[in-house]
Amino acid sequence: MALIDEITKRRTFAIISHPDAGKTTLTEKLLLFGGAIHVAGAVKSNKIKKGATSDFMEIERQRGISVATSVMGFDYRNVKINILDTPGHEDFAEDTYRTLTAVDSVIIVIDGAKGVETQTRKLMNVCRMRNTPVMVFINKLDRPCKDPFDLLDEVERELKIKVRPLAFPISSGETFRGVYNIYEHNLSLFTSDERQTADASTVEFDDISSPELDKYITPRFAAQLRENLELVEGVYDPFDRDAYLRGEVAPVFFGSAVNNFGVRELLECFIRIAPSPRPSTTETRTVMPDEPKMTGFVFKIHANMDPNHRDRIAFLKICSGTFERNKNYLHVRSGKQLKFSSPTAFMAEKKSVIDFAFPGDIVGLHDTGTFKIGDTFTEGEKLKFTGIPSFSPELFRYIENADPMKFKQLAKGIDQLMDEGVAQLFTSSLNGRKIIGTVGALQFEVIQYRLEHEYGASCRWEPISIHKACWIESDNAEQLADFKRRKHANMAVDKHGRDVFLADTSYALALAQENFKDIRFHFTSEF
Repeated sequence: MALIDEITKRRTFAIISHPDAGKTTLTEKLLLFGGAIHVAGAVKSNKIKKGATSDFMEIERQRGISVATSVMGFDYRNVKINILDTPGHEDFAEDTYRTLTAVDSVIIVIDGAKGVETQTRKLMNVCRMRNTPVMVFINKLDRPCKDPFDLLDEVERELKIKVRPLAFPISSGETFRGVYNIYEHNLSLFTSDERQTADASTVEFDDISSPELDKYITPRFAAQLRENLELVEGVYDPFDRDAYLRGEVAPVFFGSAVNNFGVRELLECFIRIAPSPRPSTTETRTVMPDEPKMTGFVFKIHANMDPNHRDRIAFLKICSGTFERNKNYLHVRSGKQLKFSSPTAFMAEKKSVIDFAFPGDIVGLHDTGTFKIGDTFTEGEKLKFTGIPSFSPELFRYIENADPMKFKQLAKGIDQLMDEGVAQLFTSSLNGRKIIGTVGALQFEVIQYRLEHEYGASCRWEPISIHKACWIESDNAEQLADFKRRKHANMAVDKHGRDVFLADTSYALALAQENFKDIRFHFTSEF
C-alpha cells in the first residue's frame, strides 16, 4: 500500500517555453511558494548577487539563459513535486526533448506581449507526440499585453489544442491589479510590494458580485472582470480533467511570475489536477508505476556538477517499484550488477543523499564514465525504454587542440561532455580528425567555455563543409563494404564505434540513398 501512496503523492513535470518568456523566474517562484527557497533570485540582472537557483552553471549566470536542464524537488501540501527547468534556447533543444521523456506533464510559459513563439510550437509538437498533458501560464501581465481572449485564441490556433482558462487577469501593464482564480472562485489582490519572498499579503473574495470588490480594484475594473468571467463561462466548456490528462485540453493561467501574481493559483491547481507517474513504454512491454520491482532509465548525464570534485552525475528517472540505496541493480546494457552508495536528490546543484526513491522521482547516480543516455536499470529483467532520441546534428566543425601541453585534459573533456548528449563526436575515417556536430551554433561556445573552465583545456574550431550526418546499417555486408570503400572520404565513426555517413550536400545524400537500396540511413539514433 505504501508504494501506491508514494506514487499518488508525486508530480513530475517540465517547464518549457521560448527563450526569455520567464520560465526560470516561474521555477524560482514555485520553489518560493513551496518553501524550498526563501528569496528568489533574478535570472537577468547581474547587479543582484543572488542568481537563479536553477541556473547554476557559471556560463548561465553570465549569459542570463539556461543551457542545461536542472532538476529540483520539494514538498508542498503533502505532495512531492519534481520540477525540471529546461533550456528555452533552440540551440539546446535536444536536452529539452530528452527531458520531456522523463516527465508526466508540462507547464508551457508564454510571454503575454509576444504570444506564441516558434520554439513553443516545436516543443508542443513533442508533447503532442507523447500525449503529455500541458498547462499554459501566460506570463508578464505586469507589462502591456495582448487582450486575454486574443491570447487564448492564439494558443488554441498555434498550439492546436483546446484551452480552458482557470484564472483571469484584471487588466495588464501599469493598471494590472491581480488575478481571479476561476477554479477556486476567489480573487487574490496583492497589497504589498514584497516580491522576492512569498509573504505578500492578499485579500480574498469569494463573491465577485460583492460591492466590496469595487473599493479594491475600482468600479470600472470590477465591471470589466464580471463581464469577462461571464464571457469565459459562455464561450468555453466546463473544465474536464480527463480531457486534460489525455492531452486534449490545456488549462490556462495568467500572471506575472516576477511579481508573484498568479503563481500560487497555478501551483494549487496543479497539485490537484496534474497526473501522478504514468506508465512507461519499453521495446517489449509497458511498465506500470505500481509494479513492485524497480525499473528506471538514464535521460541525462551532466559532467562537473561540482567542478571541485570533477564528478559526473547520471539522472535516473524511476519508472516503477522502489529504488533503494546500496541494493544491487542490473545495468542492462553491460549485464553487470551495480549498487549505489550515495544516490542523490537534487535542488539544482545542491544534492542530498537519499535511501529510497519512488516512481516519478529523479535520482542522481555518480558515474565514472560507465553510463550512457538511455541506459536501463532493473532488478533483473532485460528491458529497454524507448523514445529517448539523439538527433542528427545540423552544424559541424573540426575541433583542434590549442595547447599541446593540455592534450590529456582536452581528450578527457571532450569525452565527458559528449556523454552528456550536448553534441556528438565523429572521428573521420579519412584523416582521423575529430569533428563535433551540434544542433545549434551556441553549443560550440558552451563547449569551448566548459573545456577551458572545467577541464583547463583550450580548443579552437575549424570549418568543415557537411550537410548532414546519418547513421548507416545494412543486412547486405557486401554492399555496406562497397559503400564505405567508395565514400571513404565522407565516412566517420561516432563515439560508440557506429558507422556514420557525413554527406557534404543534400544531392550527395539523395544519390547515395538511391544507389544503395540495401543500406538504411538513420537521422535519429536511439541510444
